[in-house]
Amino acid sequence: MKLKSLRARLTLIILPPLLVISLIAAAWQFDTTTDRAENIFDRGLLSAALAISRDVALSDGDAISPSTQRLLNDTSGGPIFYHVYAPDGVFVTGYSTPPVLPSALRDGPTDPQYYNSTYQSENVRVLRYRDSTVVSGVAGVFSITVWQSAQVRSSFVRDVLSRSFAVITLLVLCVAVVVWFGVGLGLRPLLDLERAIAERSPTELKPIRRAVPVEAQGLVSTLNALLDRISRRISSKDEFISNAAHQLRNPVAGVLALAEAVENAPTAKAAQRRSAELLLAAKEASDLTNKLLSFERASGADILRSGLPVELGAFVRYVGTVFSQQNPQSSVELIYALPTENVIVTADTIMLQEAVLNLLTNSITHGGPDLTQITLDLSADGSNAVLIVSDDGIGIPVDRHIEALSRFSQAGGGPGSGLGLPIASRVMQNHDGRLELLEGTSGASIKLTIPLAR
Repeated sequence: MKLKSLRARLTLIILPPLLVISLIAAAWQFDTTTDRAENIFDRGLLSAALAISRDVALSDGDAISPSTQRLLNDTSGGPIFYHVYAPDGVFVTGYSTPPVLPSALRDGPTDPQYYNSTYQSENVRVLRYRDSTVVSGVAGVFSITVWQSAQVRSSFVRDVLSRSFAVITLLVLCVAVVVWFGVGLGLRPLLDLERAIAERSPTELKPIRRAVPVEAQGLVSTLNALLDRISRRISSKDEFISNAAHQLRNPVAGVLALAEAVENAPTAKAAQRRSAELLLAAKEASDLTNKLLSFERASGADILRSGLPVELGAFVRYVGTVFSQQNPQSSVELIYALPTENVIVTADTIMLQEAVLNLLTNSITHGGPDLTQITLDLSADGSNAVLIVSDDGIGIPVDRHIEALSRFSQAGGGPGSGLGLPIASRVMQNHDGRLELLEGTSGASIKLTIPLAR
């Protein structure tokens, strides 16, 4: 199940590591407290053994001093029991039966020995301490055994850990609350951004101006860039619709007029002549419509994402073949200047083919009666592929270059829709390239630049 709440998602991202850290801290606290308790209680046993040894020597084993008795009765929260043996094994003082020393323990005569044992069916912690002293004229090593219930230190550890765990739990809960409300406060700029986006509409696409965190500034910049592209796209479509309606008005009116003329023709011969004129007008209207659709399609493509690798050498030859098949009556010669190595670009082959065909068609349409050849010169220049389409026709005057690249306009008049070069230019832009009209050449010379495939 996916979490729809960003706050809950962030909280669940933050809290599990915090809980893991808390568990690690709790385990460390348990080990530390256990070791500390063992050290404290073992020192208490050693202090009691030393006090008993001193009192036995001072009183010849007859009594334990009141201060030592108080120490035994309330050391580290519980009573301590003791037993003293003389060097000859004679009982001196204390409780009669101490816990048994494990046989595995080996020590020197005065080394303290700690071990766990049982005393009257109860788990105890035991210290056996051996000290050289003189009691009632008897000199030698006396064995002093002191022990205490293990429950005492367990209660101490449990008490310390319960307080520590309570503090850790309280801290985790406090952090969870702070994270929950803190994330909510941190998300307020994004909620403001959401409201700003909701206010946008197809007629209102102005950039978003909101104070947002640094992490969201890239998102806002990308969104503003998208809104700008959409706004320009809508404006372009509106302009296209207006221009298309204007450009199609006259051809459609001509087709209607010729259709009426055919219907009202006085004779069959006149009807046949007017039918031929109607067919020609319909073809011109159809060609204009196709050009308009091509221009609109070229305006909205995303070649960098949808394009495929294209080897331009073979592609140029293929486009030349298609052009020759479409213009079988033309005597214009196509000359290819192609490199020996492959020139590969990322392209939409249909759109790129239409762009190059438009340039070739423009040459024979506007090149004049003396046009004899068109040259297709392909090369690789750095990181770009360069295709120059040039002819030996009348060319395009430098002062008419801008007009030649404008929609529905022509540099020298004549037939055509005025969309050939604009379509080719837009196709180049969609390929992250460009179209340029070169100067200082005899005839028209058009340069297409496309980035090479990565």
